[in-house]
Amino acid sequence: MKKNGILFRVASGLLAAALTLSLTACGGSSSNSDASAAVDSGATHLRLIYSPSLCAAPMYIAIENGYFEDEGLDIEQVTVDAAHVSEAIGADQVDVGMGLIGKMLQPLENGLPIKFTTGIHTGCTKLLVPGDSDIKSIADLKGKKIGVPGLADAATVISKRSLSAAGIGVTDQNMEVEFSVYSRNDLAQALQNSAVDAIALGDPAASIAEEQYGLTALIDTATDPEYKDEYCCAAFVTSKLAEENPKAAAAFTRAVQKASQWVQENPDETAKIITEKEYVSGDADFCAQILKTYNYKPSVQGGYDALKQNAEELTQIGVLKEGTDATKFADNAYIFFDDVPDAPESDASTDTATKSTKASSVSFQPAAAAEAEDDCCSGKITKPAQDTNAKA
Repeated sequence: MKKNGILFRVASGLLAAALTLSLTACGGSSSNSDASAAVDSGATHLRLIYSPSLCAAPMYIAIENGYFEDEGLDIEQVTVDAAHVSEAIGADQVDVGMGLIGKMLQPLENGLPIKFTTGIHTGCTKLLVPGDSDIKSIADLKGKKIGVPGLADAATVISKRSLSAAGIGVTDQNMEVEFSVYSRNDLAQALQNSAVDAIALGDPAASIAEEQYGLTALIDTATDPEYKDEYCCAAFVTSKLAEENPKAAAAFTRAVQKASQWVQENPDETAKIITEKEYVSGDADFCAQILKTYNYKPSVQGGYDALKQNAEELTQIGVLKEGTDATKFADNAYIFFDDVPDAPESDASTDTATKSTKASSVSFQPAAAAEAEDDCCSGKITKPAQDTNAKA
């Protein structure tokens, strides 16, 4: 499929099979001719990780507004299950993407060959309790059971950081809470049924559960003073790309920064574009509501600072190896480019009308995409219906 002069490939599972689509806006071109045109134009071909994630809105806007194309990049979107991102990177199936910083530190420690390049946004993770719960603070969670999507999930990492700061043991040697793993879609029900005392998960599931079941947030990284300025998600390139083609890596970073700034200034239009083009499915108004709770002002330095902060705290609580030097860790996992600004200038006056009219009228439909169970902001985003059985 071609959109805005950019090629897409949809793959299922861990890219064991790929289906190349030759549909275009005019219907007269083939995928081979599109690929040849990209080569003839001199554009640099990069493979971008795709999963239906609201957090990744800047990636979709960079495509629709032509920012990748403006930087001389030919972007091929490759669908990867969120649980297998590390494997896809290690198998040289992708070149660029974005991810949760806290979730990727252990893979980085184990040799994941990527370099973060810029912070993208803040927010997107919550720890929730029933509205009528006796648990009123993090300190009240000692001895309690917390439902999580996975033991290495970003929401689990955030919970451990907050619990440790409150003096509650979260190390293997001193674990004073119990983390219980549930499917992301079952967590709210587990809480309502009292199978767990609290749940930790990312948006949109967290915001949907909070509204539908009348839950209270003990942690909200979008608003809590200790997290609201910390970048949770960052763009990255593979170490191979950074070494072999730093010019393309820098171009990718600039395009993502510009798109992130555009999302910050145009959340309603962003939600409309990404739902109409089927990058994510669901209610555009609810997507916009969630986007407005994040800060999409990109920052190179902010991404580095968040990486270092995570490395320091995860070492203290035993997620990373004892004695890990946070500065060295961050320096090794981050890259600064001379031709990439810390953040782009506001571009609202010239881009508010959006350049997305340049894109193909054929919607990208990742039919083979697996549900991104382990990532934030993923899956179908539907405004929650009122539940008459919800706790007030």
